[in-house]
Amino acid sequence: MGVQYCKKCVYPAISATPLTFDDRGVCSGCRVHEQKAKIDWQQRWQWLKELTDEYRSESNYDILIPVSGGKDSYFQTHIAVKELGLKPLLVTYHGNNYLPEGEYNLYRMREVFDCDHIIVRPGIDVLIKMNRLGFKLQGDMNWHGHCGIFTVPIQVAVRYKVPLILWGEHGFMDLGGMYSYNDLVEFTAKFRLEHALRGYDWQDFTDEGLEKLGRPELKEGLTAKDLLWAQYPSDDEIDEVGVRGIYLSNFVNWEANDHTQLMIDLYGWKPAQQPFERTYRTMSNLDDMHENGIHDYLKFIKFGYGRGTDHACKDVRAGVMTREEAIEKVKQYDPVKPRRDLERWLEYVNMTEAEFDAICDTFRDRRVWRIEHGEWVKDNIWGQPASYGPVAG
Repeated sequence: MGVQYCKKCVYPAISATPLTFDDRGVCSGCRVHEQKAKIDWQQRWQWLKELTDEYRSESNYDILIPVSGGKDSYFQTHIAVKELGLKPLLVTYHGNNYLPEGEYNLYRMREVFDCDHIIVRPGIDVLIKMNRLGFKLQGDMNWHGHCGIFTVPIQVAVRYKVPLILWGEHGFMDLGGMYSYNDLVEFTAKFRLEHALRGYDWQDFTDEGLEKLGRPELKEGLTAKDLLWAQYPSDDEIDEVGVRGIYLSNFVNWEANDHTQLMIDLYGWKPAQQPFERTYRTMSNLDDMHENGIHDYLKFIKFGYGRGTDHACKDVRAGVMTREEAIEKVKQYDPVKPRRDLERWLEYVNMTEAEFDAICDTFRDRRVWRIEHGEWVKDNIWGQPASYGPVAG
């Protein structure tokens, strides 16, 4: 088998989230997850209380919470408001592709938590152009979303002088074990640029930036003023306010299945009412209808796995699914080309499916994919290679 897979979960070595394997063939994501059973969570909770107490304000918000309206956003806000008694400012980047259930959950947050809520919605024409550019430039039509999520809250924190930001889980740590729970890692501009944005920044999407990248054929007419929402504050601006971002998953035992049910019971939070084509979970990524669809299909095209693998790994580690059951989920969901999702996005950005497929093929990782008889072929976790469609063009 060309690609190594974890012996405990179903992650491949060639993954979007960097991970390593130990001498027993277990991935770093699983090993870091095992640390949770040895942590004194009561002590961690006390640390969180002491830390947030330092930021309570007589005249300003106590904390800022980046929220999408998802299950994690509700849980973060629940902890801040109901458990810690903080007055938060909620901040949302809105990428224009919310599912109806996601939109419903988002706008109810102000009501159910009695919080002030700032929502930043870039112009639709700009977002359509960013969808096309992100896809063509680096195989991710949702790059604008990653940028907005990790930029807009910091901009607002600086402008409103709210130094403490409460994030949910550290995704790269949760999935791939990038850090240990003992590191108590915090948000950094380095993580934003090098990992969340994969080395690109807003300048690269302007016409001038595309010239510098040697990709003038991709120009969409975007300028710096079109992308004000994407421009990260300077070090001096951040230092003046003392902005820092902490992860709630370092202080509470984070388990999304449990948190989701709690948010449903307490606040009537709604999961997706229509099943996704590429994963069995209906509680994730309701803030962008393409996140579980063609955005995730691009991950399969690049690395040979998708969100079915991501979610199955989480459930194996949580003890609610066996590895054998997880492999069946991988078989069922990872290869699916999401038809209804693709048709909507192609119309949104005015692109043909043939053009889409041809661009997709340029991003395939040759450590995973090979061509046999005009078909794309890869090895699989169950030990059998398979064909997954013709080479475009």
